[in-house]
Amino acid sequence: MLDLRRFTGHDMKLSEKLREFNWGFLLLLTLIASMGFAMLYSVAEGSFSPWALRQAARFAAGACIMIVVAMVDLRFWMRAAYPLYAIALVMLVAVEIVGFVGMGAQRWLDLGFISIQPSEVMKVTLILALARYFHGLTLDEVSRLRNLVIPLAMVGLPVGLVVLQPDLGTAILLLASGAILFFAAGLRWRFFILAGVAVLAAIPVLWSRLHEYQRNRVLTFLEPERDPLGTGYHILQSKIALGSGGVLGKGFMEGTQSQLNFLPEKHTDFIFTMLGEELGLVGGVVLLALYFIVLMFSLNVALQCRNQFGRLLAMGVSMTFFFYVFINTAMVMGLLPVVGVPLPLVSYGGTSMLSLLFAFGLLMSVHIHRNLEISRGPSAFW
Repeated sequence: MLDLRRFTGHDMKLSEKLREFNWGFLLLLTLIASMGFAMLYSVAEGSFSPWALRQAARFAAGACIMIVVAMVDLRFWMRAAYPLYAIALVMLVAVEIVGFVGMGAQRWLDLGFISIQPSEVMKVTLILALARYFHGLTLDEVSRLRNLVIPLAMVGLPVGLVVLQPDLGTAILLLASGAILFFAAGLRWRFFILAGVAVLAAIPVLWSRLHEYQRNRVLTFLEPERDPLGTGYHILQSKIALGSGGVLGKGFMEGTQSQLNFLPEKHTDFIFTMLGEELGLVGGVVLLALYFIVLMFSLNVALQCRNQFGRLLAMGVSMTFFFYVFINTAMVMGLLPVVGVPLPLVSYGGTSMLSLLFAFGLLMSVHIHRNLEISRGPSAFW
């Protein structure tokens, strides 16, 4: 008979877990989110509506979710990993059938009381599923070809479905997260080298399969001035706004590029540009420093965990967070092609905010249960 206490954390009291919860980490996330609230307030020309107040409410709800998730025993999340992944995969399939179009892509599901973006949910559940799978393998078993079929399918299926939406930015994030889990699990370097060679060889085919706007984004990245009023408009305006901010910025709510609506998507993908224009280099460095502290704490959680599932889960959450920050900031600076990747906790967006805080809840669960020893045999899965 299945012992449910094994998965509900009865071997550690709730009061003990609350003491182990790192409240300073939650305060750090609140500081980052507050910079986002301020920018959304500025975007609306000094109004909490329609973005800042709604984003704050989402963060409050997400913080509660994070605390609840952290209190749940880590073995429960390992047991729930595959079912949660399956639910996210079904939602991605549902997007192709009944999803609705927004901002030129079919990425959302309307559940009546809320609209969700399943690809954001998949980012978290993919990490969970891969962490569970690799937890049951020894270091030698990870690099055996027959053991790579299932995890490759776990990554390939959602990536293929996301590409169909189309959402190249999220597909890249899913691939990057998967690669990190393969690496952290101990996959030998030769497989990564072979994968890199295969990608290089497939570039002509991949290029021919890209949508016209995706090819234009790559060409614009290489030469933004080729179409300054069309495909190059976003990145050129972004560079102008960042450069004009200088060291100290033009002042809160005083940015000309953003306030005069020259800067597109300033409340979502290009919100870092707006922050750079209004708060300058100093404001941008402060935000990046806060992100760096979050990343260092997250990686430290992974290093301190005594069980493989927790280590892999924490590593996956940490590096996915890093990819979010790196891709978005590099994109708005013109160092990468423009893709739809939000700035964590700062860009306006409900599903991305809640899914990220859920992921941080998992990270905190790893931190709280870091001394937990979990069997690595097949019995650990049930």
